[in-house]
Amino acid sequence: MTIAATGLSAMRAGRTILYPTDVEIRPGERVGLVGASGSGKSTLGHALVDKLRAQGAHVAHVPQSPDEALDPLRSMAFHWREAERARTLAPDPARQQTLFNALHIEDGDLRKRPWGWSRGMQQRFVIAMALIGTPDLLVMDEPTSALDPVVAAGTIDLLDAHLADRDTALLLITHDLGLAARRVHRLMVMDDGKIVEDSPIKRLLMAPMTPAAKALCAHRNWLELPC
Repeated sequence: MTIAATGLSAMRAGRTILYPTDVEIRPGERVGLVGASGSGKSTLGHALVDKLRAQGAHVAHVPQSPDEALDPLRSMAFHWREAERARTLAPDPARQQTLFNALHIEDGDLRKRPWGWSRGMQQRFVIAMALIGTPDLLVMDEPTSALDPVVAAGTIDLLDAHLADRDTALLLITHDLGLAARRVHRLMVMDDGKIVEDSPIKRLLMAPMTPAAKALCAHRNWLELPC
């Protein structure tokens, strides 16, 4: 079933920061949302998650930093149990092991607090929690910005492999065109609270139409990045 939300908008301090926007994503589709800082990417992501959840869709969100999802005073086992409860799912060691193996965190000690794990493992754990219950859509908001490029690329590679034969759609929100270019089927470009361009990735990279897209594509050094 196609994931669709219409009329997404937001205001802050009396100012429109997200103009009315419609979003449609097909099952299993990989979509990138790119734009300069302050263009409204994260605002659109949050509005989309809220709207789809209100419509009854199973949408999971991975924030920019694991610090936003993990309580430093609670064990990793506690976080996992809470994620299962949030989805009203009974504990399932086999499901947990499958996700941990897919994201290469099977050796992590769940008795430890988040600071007992590396940053890369923390973020992979947050992604694993988001994948409990096989969501219709996974929204990832700058999910690798706190990681070095090699760890970031490895994390996204593992996620790609896990989702390869599943219908879970992915919305990757990032200012990193190099990351998006290698990971998505379609690219949406935001500028000043609006989606100004929405195109298959190859077409947009070869022939951007709007000033915002042209500016993103102008610096070709992103082609050399490992992500």
